[in-house]
Amino acid sequence: MTFSKTILITGCAGFIGFHLSNRLLLDNYNIIGIDNINSYYDVDLKHARLNLLKKHKNFSFVLSSIEDKEELEKIFSQNDIDIVINLAAQAGVRYSLENPYAYIQSNVIGFMNILECSHLHQIEHLIYASSSSVYGANKKIPFSTSDNVDYPVSLYAATKKVNELMAHTYSHLYDLPTTGLRFFTVYGPWGRPDMSYFKFTKAIMNGEKIQVFNSGNMKRDFTYIDDIVEGIVRILEKKPERIQLPSISSNAPYKIYNIGNNKPVELMQFISVIEEKIGGKALKEFLPMQPGDVPITYADVQDLEEDIGFKPKTTINEGIGKFVDWYKEFYDLDRDEEKN
Repeated sequence: MTFSKTILITGCAGFIGFHLSNRLLLDNYNIIGIDNINSYYDVDLKHARLNLLKKHKNFSFVLSSIEDKEELEKIFSQNDIDIVINLAAQAGVRYSLENPYAYIQSNVIGFMNILECSHLHQIEHLIYASSSSVYGANKKIPFSTSDNVDYPVSLYAATKKVNELMAHTYSHLYDLPTTGLRFFTVYGPWGRPDMSYFKFTKAIMNGEKIQVFNSGNMKRDFTYIDDIVEGIVRILEKKPERIQLPSISSNAPYKIYNIGNNKPVELMQFISVIEEKIGGKALKEFLPMQPGDVPITYADVQDLEEDIGFKPKTTINEGIGKFVDWYKEFYDLDRDEEKN
């Protein structure tokens, strides 16, 4: 079998990276995956994802960090890479309060290395993960890519804003096509254990308390993983056109998209859906808002619809149902219940 273009995916053992790699492998792309398998969350889960990817003949893996400039340069030099998708990053708003330097190393220095290698090796298209967190505590909703994002409320958000600025600079200076994707609260099977839905599911099943911040007065634009992947796949071969706005002097091949469900859900409703799918009640501990958090996220996806004809559509009921089914299977909970 002949494989089509070669795509480098950083963070391939991560949540989005795993799902995207798997989809593109099935779509007959040749995938080179990079991941450092760090211990920010359960490494066994990361290895389980990676083991599934390694079953594909058109997948090769490099254990490395994007902060390692020499190793990254070697990967680019030894492979004929067409497209780069940078998903490697230090994630998490709250963890940035504990370990801020990890965010600068991975999200800024690491991304600098990706940009430089992509430029020097004349990559066709660089796609990279930004985040809805760049909108900070914006009061205008839904959040539009034309909104001001100069006031981040977490270091994580600030590094993602920096990524967008750096990408524009390389697009402008070197004609490197770059597309940034502002993801909105991604969830689903094989997800991240540090995310609220994962923590809630585990706690409810174990009869433990869940922490509900801002007394539950929060809304999130929860976006199912398959919708995120579909959006990226459609953007893959669509290199950005040059910016042509009267108020902007740049005409760089640069674009930013929101990828969100466009339907924010009340946190308490979200918890109710998890309870329903599990068949249990949550013991709730209501707490104030955490530093760096925001009361609402809400994506305007008009650009996404107009440019690629796609809008996320998976409902919370459907998405959480699939996650709970996966969670029980992955942790052998149905088998445990049968033993009891």
